[in-house]
Amino acid sequence: MAREDTEDAIIAYKSILAQIIDNRPSGTRQRLATELGKHRSFVTQITSPTYATPLPARHLATIFRVCHVSAAEQERFLEAYQNAHPGKLPELGASEKLRHLSLMVPDFGDERRNRLLEEAISDLVQKIAAISGPPE
Repeated sequence: MAREDTEDAIIAYKSILAQIIDNRPSGTRQRLATELGKHRSFVTQITSPTYATPLPARHLATIFRVCHVSAAEQERFLEAYQNAHPGKLPELGASEKLRHLSLMVPDFGDERRNRLLEEAISDLVQKIAAISGPPE
């Protein structure tokens, strides 16, 4: 895919996401930043169509949960995301339901280390889900 086509595809899925977030209560971007362990400016960069910054696939499940993305919105978004980043979707499955699970983990007192722990746990769960799915 040509760079311009990729940028257009990124703008397409970010436009969908921006519309979803704009229809949520105020404070959603801040809650998202908190859940991702990032600054609000990072959330703006990954969710705004005016920035070319791609949205990392590892953050999709958190975004869907925090923003209460409906199945129809999720399907529309994932189709656009797949167009922009072929083969980069985590093993979520467009129709697979997600559920929230809370864990008590140590607070390292360091934002970077806390985020790394959260990402490691998220990656582990995604890998377990991928290997426990139907055989290929």
